[in-house]
Amino acid sequence: MPVAAAHIVSDVMTAPAVAVGRDTQVKEIVRVLGERHVSGVPVVDAIGRVVGVVSEADLLPKEEFRGRRLTRFERIRYRSDLAKAGGMTAEELMSTPAVTVRPDVTLAQAARLMAVNHVKRLPVVGDEDRLLGVVSRGDLLKVFLRPDGDIEEEVRRTVVSYLFPMHAHAIHVSVRDGIVTLRGPVHDTSLIWVAERLVRGLEGVVGVETRLIGVG
Repeated sequence: MPVAAAHIVSDVMTAPAVAVGRDTQVKEIVRVLGERHVSGVPVVDAIGRVVGVVSEADLLPKEEFRGRRLTRFERIRYRSDLAKAGGMTAEELMSTPAVTVRPDVTLAQAARLMAVNHVKRLPVVGDEDRLLGVVSRGDLLKVFLRPDGDIEEEVRRTVVSYLFPMHAHAIHVSVRDGIVTLRGPVHDTSLIWVAERLVRGLEGVVGVETRLIGVG
């Protein structure tokens, strides 16, 4: 079945990616985040390998505990945050190990990795974990901006023509805002759910409305 290959991370990632070194100072990190309009940046070593990530969450303890007198219980409870509050460089503030992704991973796999690890972006790494780019939640959503006409053409070519070759001319395919509607007669009704499942798996499809009718 000639179904198009799923998009992978390298299709949508931002490259080259902005990164900071281990010794980058706090003010410089804040400047980079502000200028690039991002919530976090990878931290790389001298040869470009990703060793951690510094995010806004890593910087917040510096403000949260500024000038605040803590009880002994609070010092124990917030020990890790207090350590970051005193950090002055990326190496002292970064979260490790960094959650990274390879460029050939599918967008669905990358999305799951973000969800499981509760992160908004992933450094994309190649050989020896060297930084290639960054993929964000926004990048993963780009696939849903695929034109309706492109989706319609792929549904006809890879699903309708394959499953219903004798009735392909009679099956109407329409796509609006990523929602695919299938209408028309089919001989084998057991294939209707197969068609719906295959269409849902195509890039850019938001939903499927199946109005196929079995004929004798």
